[in-house]
Formats: sequence, structure tokens, C-alpha cells
Amino acid sequence: MGAPPNDSPRGPLRLEDPALLRGQGHYLDDLAPAGATGAPLHAVFVRSHDAHGHLAAVDVADALEAPGVVAVLTASDLGVQPVPGHAMLAPAFARPPLATDTVHFAGEAVAVVVAESRVAAVDAAEMVVVDIDPLPPVTDLEASCAATAASGSGTVLFPGLGTNVAFEGRFGTADDPCADAPHVVEGRFVNQRVAPAPMEPDGVLAVPDGDRLLVWASTQRVHHVRDAIASSLGLDPALVRVVAPLVGGGFGGKFEPSAEAVAVAACARTLDRPVQWVQTRTENLQSMPQGRGQRQRARLAVDADGGFLGLDVDVLADAGAYPMVGAVIPNATGLMASGPYRIPLVRAAGRAAATTTSPVGAYRGAGRPEATAMLERLVDVAARRLAIDPVELRRRNLLEVGDYPYTTPTGMTYDSGDPRRCLDEACARIDYDALRARQAQRRAGTGTRHLGIGIAMWLDCTPMNRPSEYASIRIDPDASDPDGVRVLVRDGANDQGQGHRTTWAVLISAVLGLAASSVELPGGDTDEVPTGEGTGSARSLMLAGAAVDGAARQVLDQARAVAAHLLEAAPADIVVTSEGTLAVVGSPSAEVSWARVARAAADPSLPDDVRSVVPEGHLGAAVESSQPGPTFPEGCHAAVVEVDAETGHVELVRFIAVDDCGRVVHPTLVAGQQHGGIVQGIGQALFEAVQHDEDGTPLSTTLLDYAVPSAPELPSIEATTIDLSSPVNPLGAKGIGQAGAIGATVAVQNAVIDAVAHLGVEHIDLPLTPERVWSALAGAGCQDRIMQ
Repeated sequence: MGAPPNDSPRGPLRLEDPALLRGQGHYLDDLAPAGATGAPLHAVFVRSHDAHGHLAAVDVADALEAPGVVAVLTASDLGVQPVPGHAMLAPAFARPPLATDTVHFAGEAVAVVVAESRVAAVDAAEMVVVDIDPLPPVTDLEASCAATAASGSGTVLFPGLGTNVAFEGRFGTADDPCADAPHVVEGRFVNQRVAPAPMEPDGVLAVPDGDRLLVWASTQRVHHVRDAIASSLGLDPALVRVVAPLVGGGFGGKFEPSAEAVAVAACARTLDRPVQWVQTRTENLQSMPQGRGQRQRARLAVDADGGFLGLDVDVLADAGAYPMVGAVIPNATGLMASGPYRIPLVRAAGRAAATTTSPVGAYRGAGRPEATAMLERLVDVAARRLAIDPVELRRRNLLEVGDYPYTTPTGMTYDSGDPRRCLDEACARIDYDALRARQAQRRAGTGTRHLGIGIAMWLDCTPMNRPSEYASIRIDPDASDPDGVRVLVRDGANDQGQGHRTTWAVLISAVLGLAASSVELPGGDTDEVPTGEGTGSARSLMLAGAAVDGAARQVLDQARAVAAHLLEAAPADIVVTSEGTLAVVGSPSAEVSWARVARAAADPSLPDDVRSVVPEGHLGAAVESSQPGPTFPEGCHAAVVEVDAETGHVELVRFIAVDDCGRVVHPTLVAGQQHGGIVQGIGQALFEAVQHDEDGTPLSTTLLDYAVPSAPELPSIEATTIDLSSPVNPLGAKGIGQAGAIGATVAVQNAVIDAVAHLGVEHIDLPLTPERVWSALAGAGCQDRIMQ
């Protein structure tokens, strides 16, 4: 079955899929180093079993004698500088590629074994003896914040700083926004730590190439990996080339350069041999940057009619060891605290503290899911306390179309939105009133399976930073087809499974009329793309897509000039036909193919006036697109659950999503992003939690201990969008990649609590495991009644 035409409601089928389905795609572990003799050496890291301690000694003697071992290297052997930390944070937080004097979390690499095979490296790594003098672990957030070097109280993880507090921020009013309000509801909420757990773990392959270093990395941002390696190894960035093969997901876990990537690059330089490292799943769950990890206290002031008067928010976040981008996420939570509601007064404070646990990064949504979860739980608490239906309370306080652009008390200016429409459509699709009637009937009976309905309004900011992106297009004749052309696109967005090639093909086809199949998109490459900020913050279509669209329009101007010369017409009279040719307007027989135009563009005998339009001797253009500010995607998610009060088991019965992501370029890809994010949000709600014991030892290091959802646990997800173009973005687009992870978690949480609220349960922390739900019911004193 062929791909549907570009004007199909679904758009063309994903161009990326045939190679993947046939096993022809190449991920990091599939690569053989180009230009290298023999197979690469394999690196395996020796990791600390202690969460905190002085690194007294690392004995590598036995490992060096093991069969197949080429080298066993420690920090002193590599002699490289720490991986650059986040620019907003203290230099002390910069992480050494291998631990030097102190280990700060269980799983931190202290040595690396390099061998001829992966098996030999694993065997030798077990022979390395690591001697660590234990220091007190720091796993409690409140205790971490209270510790100071000046007072001598608690354990300060980076003594030179004198404190474990890595970030503090305040937004909005300085006064109490809830003072003198008729009603004030409050809550303490936990947004537990979760793991990105991408399908493909991390990995890197480094190949010395004369004075240069060629690095393949499974990353979201090739340029940042290049810069980190160059900085740590003391190299000119021009001497480091980083290429991304196919990347099997990242979700923020591959957003920052990994310490292991720098260490492997250093090994390759030291040994002058190609070296490859592929992360195991246990390593992935131990050391890949994790997400969330917030403790939130919030108060909402409400008038007698349910109108919101003020919001007071205090966020404490776990930054983990070596605080990085995750430490500033309370900033995003505070800025987005008021969501899509009209709340005149907001006071938000946020802090992040270092702990002896895995570092925290920018997991999908990064601060916005935490803000939404906190606010939407608080709205449900207010609805119950005031005896107002939760949908009605939201309707009374949501922003309206005429309010946009809207500036919040924390200084965010929303570009456009229609949250009431999203809410109304979600309620209509789920048949809200009928569900409430069914719920009342069940509660009047004697059954123990209780129906719950959860509503969550969500709001994102895309992008919250990095508001520009690069893309280029080059069109050449196809050597295998005299009538065809090849369209080579390069961008700085670094696809990790989103379907960029397909989306760029739709945009290019709309401007140039070329077949989607002619578009090629190689992986990220720092030698071919001068700058790029990669994926993250749901920014790809808005910024890279706008750059592709802009480049296509410049190429069209070039093609018109060349076609006009060939057809003896004016460039303004050249149009793209529905058959994908260039023709003179009003004279369809006077036409020329793109292949002929591409060949003519390379003809040195072109007249000077035409050559000036095509100065490079080929059809091509490069654009760096930007926008004046972020866009604010939004939506409403609704979940229906059944809770078995005898066991605490939760069954998710239905899930509805109505999202505003601006202009939709490819509906199928948008739906895929919606579904994927929703599943991750459901996973956080019901299953997923990174856990450490009181000593900082990780307890969730396999997929037996860290539960991710699979198809049997999920209903068919019903996701749709509303048509609302953004005035800020050149394409009218907003982001969609984070939507599900923002709204789904708290929609499910609200539904579960709604199911058992009549039994006296007011709140249950995430994840909503059967044990937690059953314990909440027991704590409410209703288990005896249930079991009778």
C-alpha cells in the first residue's frame, strides 16, 4: 500500500519507518568506525557502590592482567578537566568524567576498563578493587537544605560552597497572596523522581582521526557534546566532530553531555584506538539524569463564589549529585505556577538542593508537569472543600480567548489560547454528566469497585529558552534518475524519533511541490551544521521547522530565477504546478522540471544576474529561524478509572486528550507525540518511581524494579487537537512533545482520588500503586466497612 498523498488528513506515512521496520537503521551499538582498522575497543566503567565517601584507592593490578585488557584508567591517568556544568550554577558542581577525591552517588564511575571485547571488559571490571572511606549520605531534601559549613550542621557535599542549596528563585508578589481571603485551601504534594528510561540507553564511539577526534554519540544535542569534549580534553572545538546516528529516544536524559562520553573520548585519545561504550539498562537507571523529584507546598485563596484570588507556592527540588540543568527546574515550576487560570496574585519560591543520588536533569516537560500537577491537585481540593463541581470551578476561573495575550503575575506572556474550548470538548467527548450520574449510582450501591473521573488543564511554555535554530536545504539532480532530484536537509534539531524527516518533507512539499520521498535528513553532524540547540522543550517544529520553511522559500526564489531564464519569462511569473514542475503562470505548457533547473543552476554559463541569485552554483539556502518569545500550548486531559477498594488496584478505563498545539503540520506525528507523552504521564501516575534507601543506595536499577507501563495496562487513548494558530511563531505552531507528560499524570491522580473521596480519602501521593491506594483507604478508616 503506497503512502497517502500530502493532502491526506493523515499526511504522508513516516519516511523513517521502512528502514527501521526492515532492520536497516543504525544505532550507536550497530556502528563500525569508518576508516579505522579492526573493531573498536570496548569500555566498561567501574562504579561506586557507596553513595558518598572519600576515594582512598583504586587497585587495578589484577584487572590489567586479565585476558584481552588493553588499559584500566582512573582520573589521574586520563588527566582531563571536569565536564562543564550549567552556566547558572557554581563551578564546583562540574562533574569529573571519573571520580577524583570523592564519590557523590552510588553508580558514579571511578575507573574505566578498556578491552578487546565487551565480555573481557566486564570480567576485568569485576577485578578492580575500590577502597572508599564512607561519608554520611544526604538523601533528605529538608536536611540537605539546612546543612551549612558555617554552622557545622549536617553534611555539605561541596564544602567550598558552604551549602547544598544549588538554586533559589522567587517570582511574583512579595506579600502573602492569600491574606484575608474568605477561603484558603492548601496541600503538600510530592512529584516523585522518575527515570527517562529511553528505549536505547546511552552510548558513545570515539575514533582518533589524526589531530581530530570523531565521535558518534546517542545524544539530543551534538554541538553540546562536542563543546564538552573539547573543553574537558583541552582541544579546539574544530578538532572534535560529533555525529548522531539514529537515537532511540532521550526525553531529557540525553540533553546534557554525559561524563562517560568525555571519558571514552579521552580513552580514545590516550590509546590512539577507537573506543566504544554502550550503557547497560542498570547503568541507565543508575546514572542517566533523572527527572521530577519535587516537594511542593501550595495555598490557593478563593472567594465565596469560587473565584481564585491568590496562589502561594513553595517548591523544594532534588538536584542530585553534581547539580546541573535539573537544579533550575523550580524556576520553570514557579514561572508557570498559575497555569491557564486568571489568578491576580501569585507568590512562588523555589529551591534545589544537592543530594548523594543520581543527578537530576530536564526530563520531559522539565518544570511544567510539576507546576500543573501541583495546581490541578489544588483546584480539585478547592472544589471538594467548597462543594463545587471540579469542572465548574475550572470554568469559572479559566482564561478566555479575549484575554490573550495575557501576562501572568510571574511575568509570563501567553501568546494565545482557548482553554475553555479544550475543557468543554474534553467533557463532551467523555460524556462528563453521564459519568457523574453513573458514579452516583455506584456509590449508592454496595460494590467495592469505585468510579473516578479526573480532569486536568495543562499549560506548557515552548521553548522556555533557546529561541532559535538552524536549517539548510540543498537540491541536486538525482544521479540514479534523470528526472529526479535529491533534497538534502540538515538541521540543528537532532531528531531522536520524532519524525523530523517526514515533517520537513511536508513543509518542503508545500512550498516546492517536491515529492516527500526525495527528502533526505542525515543525523546531526557538527561538521555539517554550524550551530544547533538540539531537541528538547518541544521546540523542533517551531524553530527548526520554521528554518526549513524559510530555507525552502529562498530556494524557490532561486529556482524561479533559473526557470525564468530557461523559459524566457520573468521570475515573478514562475509558479510551482500541482505536478511538481515550474511553469509560467497562465502557460502550463511552458514548464521545466526541478531536475533541469537543478542542473542549470550548476551551469557556469548562467547570466550574471541569474548567477547572483544562485551564488553557490546549486539550489540551496541556510536559515537560522527565531521567534520573539515562547508559545504556550495548552489542553485538557480527562481520565476515567475504576478502583478496587478491597485491593487498591487501579484500572484506567478511558483517557481523553484535547490539546492546542497551534498549527498541525502532520496529524499522525502529532498523535504519536500525544500518545507517547500520555503513556509516560500515566506511567508516573501509576507505576514509576526511582527509589533510594536511607544510605543512598538505588533500589530501582532494573526494569523488574522500575515499572514502566506496557500495552495491557493502558486503554485506547483518544487524542485530538483544536485549531488555534500562534501569532508568535512563523508557522503558527506551538509544541506538542511535552503535552501528555504534563497533563496525564495529574488527570489520572485526580481520577483515582475522586474514586475514593467519598470514603474519606483526600490525597494520595504518586505513584498510585495498589499498596498506596489501599493504605490511604485504611488510613481513612474505611477498610473495615469494605471487608464486612
